Amino acid sequence: MIVREGIYAALWELGSTAARFTSANRRLRHWADVAPAEQPALFMSEKGGQAVIKKLGAPIVWTLYAEFYVYAHASDHYLAPASILNPLLDALEAALAPSPTTGIQNLGLPQMVQHAYISGKLQTDEGVLGDQAIAIVPVEILCL
Repeated sequence: MIVREGIYAALWELGSTAARFTSANRRLRHWADVAPAEQPALFMSEKGGQAVIKKLGAPIVWTLYAEFYVYAHASDHYLAPASILNPLLDALEAALAPSPTTGIQNLGLPQMVQHAYISGKLQTDEGVLGDQAIAIVPVEILCL
């Protein structure tokens, strides 16, 4: 059996300490509601889960889903907002990297988490037409 809050809290701890975010909260805010002075900002959204039973009588194996929302604002009109966003994404990826010795990222919860990783399409709006850059980073958590 898994403890969802413990798993999401551990994921949040890794993500929120990945870089020097001015604002960070598990409660998602729309980018338009986050002032430039509050950025760079990180938010997380839980996106549900998928249950699988491998054979009759076996415990449920869960895959949980989450998304990190990264916002970066460039106050300098000559600076591409993506140049602020990209290092934040790199830091988030590094924070979620698997252990070099085991090849696994278990969020520090080896009894519940088999592996947590960035998975799927990274959605970005790099601020081509303005000063605001946004990225949505999908994460999957394979649970035991």
